[in-house]
Amino acid sequence: MRSLFNPPQVKVVPLEEAIDEPRFEVPSTLSRRDGFLVDCRGGVAIIFGLSATLLLGLVGGGVDYARLSYRRTQLQSAVDAGTLAGGNTLKLASSTVESVQGVTEQTVRDSAHLLPDRPFTLTVTVAKDKTSVFARAEETVRLAFGAFLGIRTTVVAVQARANVVGKMRLCMLTLDQSAPGAFNLQTRAEVTADGCSLYSNSSNVKGMFGGDSAMAKAQTICSAGGYSGARANFAPPPQTGCPTLGDPLKDRSLPVPGSCMPIPASANSKGDTSKNLVDQSVTLDPGTYCGGLHITKKANVTLRSGIYVMKDGPLVVDQKGSLTGTDVGLFFAGDQAGLLFDKKSTISLAAPTTGIMAGLLMAEDRTVSSPVDPTTAIISFVGALLSPLSPAPSPTPQPLGLTRPLRTYRIISDDARTMLGTIYLPVGRLVIDADKPVADQSAYTVIVAAQVNLYEGPNLYLNANYDATSVPVPKGVGPISGKLLLTQ
Repeated sequence: MRSLFNPPQVKVVPLEEAIDEPRFEVPSTLSRRDGFLVDCRGGVAIIFGLSATLLLGLVGGGVDYARLSYRRTQLQSAVDAGTLAGGNTLKLASSTVESVQGVTEQTVRDSAHLLPDRPFTLTVTVAKDKTSVFARAEETVRLAFGAFLGIRTTVVAVQARANVVGKMRLCMLTLDQSAPGAFNLQTRAEVTADGCSLYSNSSNVKGMFGGDSAMAKAQTICSAGGYSGARANFAPPPQTGCPTLGDPLKDRSLPVPGSCMPIPASANSKGDTSKNLVDQSVTLDPGTYCGGLHITKKANVTLRSGIYVMKDGPLVVDQKGSLTGTDVGLFFAGDQAGLLFDKKSTISLAAPTTGIMAGLLMAEDRTVSSPVDPTTAIISFVGALLSPLSPAPSPTPQPLGLTRPLRTYRIISDDARTMLGTIYLPVGRLVIDADKPVADQSAYTVIVAAQVNLYEGPNLYLNANYDATSVPVPKGVGPISGKLLLTQ
């Protein structure tokens, strides 16, 4: 094979001599120049070699450019998603700089589809006043054809900033940090939380659980661990690996139980006040009800303004009984405290506007050792009162997991549409297994509980219409909605 730099010897003869030789045929690679025949094959090869290098560089550069453009788009989408997630965390009244940074970084890394052979750096900055979050990502990419031009790698850099206008409140927080299904939805259960956030502190891989046709809808949904269930069970899909949030109400002062207060004699058909059994329509005064209250047999009970303490016993409404009250707070203390609103009950309650429980519709003592399920207790306590027309409640569904003792607060009522205020149950399990909407007629409802478990077909509404009520939203769960402005 001939070298481009060692061309063959070219024989040059006068044209006339070539013509005189009758058997000489001119090869196609010879040309006439100044009366001579010249072999041009070496020159063509040189030109082709030089052109091929240039063409290869141009084609390869186009391939690298396409790859870099696609990767830049991927990274930009990841950084956008991360800053938006961080911005939504900023809206939470209980957010910290560390929690915002953690959410932002985790979301970027989960969305960026990182490869081990590509050095990647991520910088996340949160404004001191918690009004914005900035993220910049840089990735070193090896070029496939850049070596032809002396460029072996290049850095792809993208950035985004999310600015918060106002703050979004936290409308539901489950405090249990390790149980599976701390936030658990089953069957056809729904949670609708427009304009606010659902948050689970559980680090369990199934800290959030969505089964069957259940659905949770919110502005943002965040799990410190993972979630189980189809993406269709959550809208939007939960962010995972979120930092745990502290109890936003841990410093809130709570009522202290007072001396025991009996029900009035007119509240019981037999005048028996010893068991706090209310089977007559009556208006009750605030105070400490030792052994709790049991409202039954179609009794319509109205609560006067104030605080009602259920000490060492549950609050039970069943057998078509009803409980209504405005400017009232319910406080639960003792191992046997809890709540049961049975199927045929009617509930309409609004939290106090002033005082120690301002904004708190329900709250509980922060310690418990051996709690009693009120469903089990009420069946054994008043089993003789039950009838086929008003059957006993079914056993309380078991949680997916427990990491410590929890009081049980169960709502089966198909008419509990007004529950205005904040429900604060730091060592409680809120169980809702009604068939109809719950709290949908409340201006707002906030839930902070160890666990929130929904079964059957309820739709729990966590509204945020603050201007529609004089009931204040407790500091820590946030009263102001907000918007995010994204810039790149």
